[in-house]
Amino acid sequence: MILLQSHSRFLLQTLLTRAQNLDKAVELDYQWIEFDDVRYHVQVTMKNPNLLLLSVSLPNPPPEAMSFDGLPLGAIEAIKTTYGTGFQILDPPRDGFSLTLKLNFSKFRPDEELLTKVASIREVVMGAPLKIIFKHLASRTVAPELDRLVAIMHRPNETFFLVPQADKVTVAFPMRFKDSVDTILATSFLKEFVEARRAAALNTAPSCSWSPTAPQELEGAPKETLSANAGFVTFVIFPRHVEGKKLDRTVWNLSTFHAYVSYHVKFSEGFMHTRMRRRVESMIQALDQAKPLEKTKSMNNKSFKLLGLNDVNHTNSK
Repeated sequence: MILLQSHSRFLLQTLLTRAQNLDKAVELDYQWIEFDDVRYHVQVTMKNPNLLLLSVSLPNPPPEAMSFDGLPLGAIEAIKTTYGTGFQILDPPRDGFSLTLKLNFSKFRPDEELLTKVASIREVVMGAPLKIIFKHLASRTVAPELDRLVAIMHRPNETFFLVPQADKVTVAFPMRFKDSVDTILATSFLKEFVEARRAAALNTAPSCSWSPTAPQELEGAPKETLSANAGFVTFVIFPRHVEGKKLDRTVWNLSTFHAYVSYHVKFSEGFMHTRMRRRVESMIQALDQAKPLEKTKSMNNKSFKLLGLNDVNHTNSK
């Protein structure tokens, strides 16, 4: 199974190329979209070659999700803490985007480690509310400004839910898929995913469960958010899962869980299609290599000739 990288590979490559060629005045204007409908825009002008504008557009948050000016809770503070000086948050952002950062390469050393953090801006922004909750969990407290049930946006018009407590945080994902085949494959995959968690080698991993109906922890959630044709997946996160360096990995794996499942569903579907095509090709090859029957056969010491369609027509015409 694969785990998605926290940084955008194309964004990292763009930043590295620009940092290595600061003495060359070039104009850049790149736009692209990555999974879960996150859109990026990188712009550099000939007039200011040391300045780079990085804009990010996130999916529109549904009403139940925590957001401020189109950004998740704690996103601005997380950006300031992660990047420090040399980065400026433009207010307002560029038209059509949720966030715009101005990078001044003359004010910081653009090494690969720092640029990798910049390329992970999606993780920094969308994982901000999770980090707030899990940092309180690590200290065995609950943030006072949070509700009992917290909704966090992770896909266009979709949320997952957290129930923060002092000793644990319950995370519940309503799993939805548009295609009926994807729904069947996802349901089977999730059941196996939960079963694999019971292996002895994964005893320290968060407990995981799947159910076709909403778990009790989601009582009080809006009804329209509880429609899940592939069931509900629930994780229970304890303080040991968010200690030290485990925090960033736990935040990223949870915020991209649906994308992780979707990837494996599509991969499985593609694998089955490939197997079916190979099976059909082998059958066609076997038919092409089949030898024709002998023209003369013997049965009970009698001989007869196999007639083709042309022979039958010729015999009838006599």
